[in-house]
Amino acid sequence: MTRPRRSVLFMPGSNARALEKARTLAADGLVLDLEDSVAPDAKASARDQIAQTLGTNPFGKREVLIRINALDTPWWRDDAAMAAQSGADGILVPKISSVDDLHKVGIQLSEAGAPGSLKVWAMIETARAVLDAEQLAAAVTDQKTRLAGFVFGPNDIARETRIRMVPGRATMIPMITHCILAAHAYGLEMLDGPYSDFSNPEGFAAECRQALDLGFDGKTLIHPGQIEACNAIFTPPADEVAQARRIIAAFELPENASRGAIQLDGRMVERLHADMARRTIAIADAIVAMGN
Repeated sequence: MTRPRRSVLFMPGSNARALEKARTLAADGLVLDLEDSVAPDAKASARDQIAQTLGTNPFGKREVLIRINALDTPWWRDDAAMAAQSGADGILVPKISSVDDLHKVGIQLSEAGAPGSLKVWAMIETARAVLDAEQLAAAVTDQKTRLAGFVFGPNDIARETRIRMVPGRATMIPMITHCILAAHAYGLEMLDGPYSDFSNPEGFAAECRQALDLGFDGKTLIHPGQIEACNAIFTPPADEVAQARRIIAAFELPENASRGAIQLDGRMVERLHADMARRTIAIADAIVAMGN
């Protein structure tokens, strides 16, 4: 099933008011956070609050992930056990650096009785994860890992590597493209990391457009005010959708059934363009179905 992931908003699991507000937001997805936004002494209460909130199924068609704590913390097993029974669509695991990490998470979820529909998203936010992105992506072939996608984490990468965060992200483009290639080579989704300066809408929009051009499937957000612009930028334009429908219709004509390339609107169109067109249409239709 194709589902839009244009905008995926982080929400602190310890903030009941924020979780209530999330019911009304136009984000395609939500990450209910147990990690960075929750103080150590609030981890248990935040975990209980997320479980109680999800028990009422409040978020409609939005995809819901729970970000658990990292595997080197004392909280992650309890987080995973709660998530396994929560009804969430998946968990987001920070600081994944090895295939062994993915196996450890998969085993924990299975032991906690998680349904097969519960997926794992890995945050790529360490130097080792970037270097081994292909090996991590290849783990999708092992169904026990439940792997569904990557989320790029620039802030932790910058902290670990001392690579500077600069406007336009020129310093990180090689890492970003490497991870996107690895993810899409194995059919995984890839979400961009957050843009921290939520008071700079022009900079945010520019980074969203860059993320779209680089091949990200959407962007994680830290403020509700970023949702509208992010959705607009990652929504296929109407003329692009119309052209995609023309491409599909042209290849479905009996006289084109065995052709690898055809002429359409004054240019050559190959069957690979038809594949791209089908994804464009699937995303556009899924957005309409979301009602956002």
